[in-house]
Amino acid sequence: MPHDLDRRKLLKALPLTAAGLTLTAGAASAQSQSQPQPTGTSRTLVAYYSRTGNTAVIARQIRRARDGVLFDIKTLNPYPEDYEETVAQASRETKSGYLPPLGQFVASIRQYETIYLGFPIWGMTAPPVIRSFLRAHDLSGKTIMPFITHGGYGLGNSMDIVTSLAEGADVRPAFSMEADQEKRTLQQVTGWLTS
Repeated sequence: MPHDLDRRKLLKALPLTAAGLTLTAGAASAQSQSQPQPTGTSRTLVAYYSRTGNTAVIARQIRRARDGVLFDIKTLNPYPEDYEETVAQASRETKSGYLPPLGQFVASIRQYETIYLGFPIWGMTAPPVIRSFLRAHDLSGKTIMPFITHGGYGLGNSMDIVTSLAEGADVRPAFSMEADQEKRTLQQVTGWLTS
């Protein structure tokens, strides 16, 4: 499937899964297995991006507590596994305003009233992939409940980003939690190796 198709053509060209998710061709086989099926007619979506798993843990807890549908936000081309490479790439993307293409979209976004939106803070802001997600979906009339993990420096301007890109949505105050294990681990190992 050509990569130059616009989103509407792409959505029409791909089948709708039982979970109400449309998957791009490149992500279909890997993603369809990781997306749980809705437990009825849930009006709650738990959409999240998690690089290390910290945000995913919170997302799964919210899904269980609210009987929601879990949606793992993915880029079409994954970020590097190496932490420093990911930091450098995200910094370049943020500075240039680049929005990485998504690996999948929520095709039935209209069915949800409440969207729990989870992501880590990257460089004192929301990751570029979250900007892509917010631009790709019409969230007007929805209640958005952000849940955010960070490395100790707080939320930065992430809430301004969410509010500005989720036009017409009721964006509630974020739940935030420090979760800097990867950064701390790398610093400790580097200190050990240089001592």
